[in-house]
Amino acid sequence: MSAREEALKVIESVLKSGRTALVEYEAKQVLKAYGLPVPNEKLAKTLDEALEYAEEIGYPVAMKLMSPQILHKSDAKVVMLNIKSPEELKQKWEEIHENARKYRPDAEILGVLIAPMLRPGREIIIGVTEDPQFGHAIMFGLGGIFVEVLKDVTFRIIPITEKDARKMITEIKGYPILAGARGEEPADIDAIVDMLLKVSQLVDELRDYIKEMDLNPVFVYEKGKGAVVVDARIIAKAPEEKKE
Repeated sequence: MSAREEALKVIESVLKSGRTALVEYEAKQVLKAYGLPVPNEKLAKTLDEALEYAEEIGYPVAMKLMSPQILHKSDAKVVMLNIKSPEELKQKWEEIHENARKYRPDAEILGVLIAPMLRPGREIIIGVTEDPQFGHAIMFGLGGIFVEVLKDVTFRIIPITEKDARKMITEIKGYPILAGARGEEPADIDAIVDMLLKVSQLVDELRDYIKEMDLNPVFVYEKGKGAVVVDARIIAKAPEEKKE
């Protein structure tokens, strides 16, 4: 199965359920089809599955409840980090479901994502929006306060080339943070370039299906050590919005 076919299988299943917003787990399946780096996560539908997956992945783990009605997971307190044992996981399983019920009693719960705890890295954001005149554009910038307060981001129309990707990275004001300011080791710029090119290819091949996308945050590690998508959001086009 091609990357496009694999990604479309996920998107079409979401559209058939009457939704256009993919939950994090579904969005990461689309990214994974195109070779973007996502953590080794599993979606547990029962407590027994959660315990099994945590054992398989190895403690400590993170738990994130997946619901189409709860897209801002931190606000609903349905993200639990650094779970160190099966006993703690059982306790948090109850807590996370209770918090979801309090936040949205009518929320459909698809499961709980069991994920490894990730080593923090320098945070970046990669986004995609669609302009009615110019089509899809890819955005790149530093994550955290740099995107929320300083709006230190840059855009290009999709598809982009490797030259475009490298130019995007160096033209933001925060580039010295990635290049290695104050004696820090440089970040893995090649890994960022690879991600930008893969997102560009994904959206170019699925432009009739993708409306918006946010990979935020992405942790970027030291040169040669890669990057990983920590959270992801994709909004698909409703059938009536597609040009096909």
